[in-house]
Amino acid sequence: MPSTKVNPNSFSGQTLYVGLDVHKKNWAVSIFSDHHELKTMSTDPNPDTLAKFLLRNYPGADFRAVYEAGFSGFGTCRELKSLGIACQVVHPADVPTTHKEKIQKTDSIDSRKLARMLRNNEISSIHIPDEELEIDRSLIRQRFNLSKDLTRQKIRVRSMLLQYGIEIPERFSKSQYRSWSKPYMEWLRDIPQVSAQLQQVINNYLETGLVLKKQLLDATRQIQALSKTDRYKRNCELLLSTPGISTLVAMNLLVQLGDIHRFKSFPELCNYVGIAPTMHSSGEKSVTGKLSNRGRKSIKIMLVEASWVAVRKDPALTLCFNELAKRMNKNKAIIKIAKKLLNRIRYILINQTPYELGVIE
Repeated sequence: MPSTKVNPNSFSGQTLYVGLDVHKKNWAVSIFSDHHELKTMSTDPNPDTLAKFLLRNYPGADFRAVYEAGFSGFGTCRELKSLGIACQVVHPADVPTTHKEKIQKTDSIDSRKLARMLRNNEISSIHIPDEELEIDRSLIRQRFNLSKDLTRQKIRVRSMLLQYGIEIPERFSKSQYRSWSKPYMEWLRDIPQVSAQLQQVINNYLETGLVLKKQLLDATRQIQALSKTDRYKRNCELLLSTPGISTLVAMNLLVQLGDIHRFKSFPELCNYVGIAPTMHSSGEKSVTGKLSNRGRKSIKIMLVEASWVAVRKDPALTLCFNELAKRMNKNKAIIKIAKKLLNRIRYILINQTPYELGVIE
């Protein structure tokens, strides 16, 4: 019987696991087989360079790679996939670290740990959005950051007024100086009995604030235009039937959540949003703590704000809130309402049906 000649350099039929510790100037790369560590090295931060090295040195192998989410986003993952290397991205908080690894932390140790976890099927990867959705997310997050920056600028101006004992005239209501109304801005530009030097400092803050205000308005208009595109129009209209949900909130939800069907259960959605509490249970003792720090902060803030409106407009939620407020602080009660509202939103998107007032769960 003739013998079959096998290429001694071929890795055909074998799966190799590649752990990447990615940095701006270099990558630490660890390559594991099913039972051995084949190589750990440093390479240029380039997916094409890594792919060529793997294909040249381990021809025929099936490659699986993983790296921690960070500054590089999902671009590296997409490029590696286009080059024939299956790639996953893991949340850094989902990578367990021993005490020894904390006190002896190196890039090589991190890349080995990732490769080992990938080989042992211990990686819980995060969802990779398509590039268009990721760009839309960037617009939503940009507006959120602009809003925070503008608020900081307003606080700086008010702090300076307090610092120098300058009182805001009674004719300006809270809403006027919070929104920087035109009359309030005119007063700020020419405050009576203020030195020229101090007025100049205040004006500098005002000019920066005005730039931020314009950028915020531009971003808001861009999001409103985006909501009317084919990708978002239908779902946005459905979410607008929910009390407390504006176009900005609806678009924030749609771009951050992406495809609602990717969440296999409601608890999984709660964990993603960050509206699930921390818990510690040991023996007979069980403690439920504050909301988890993980999740999308902007969604949490908007959901809570929407819930305050919903409890005034939806009789079922009003009744639920009143019952909760009897046994807990109102701020805690509204979190539970926000969770119910999120469940309603999930139902709307899955079933493609508008919100119904007065529905008791």
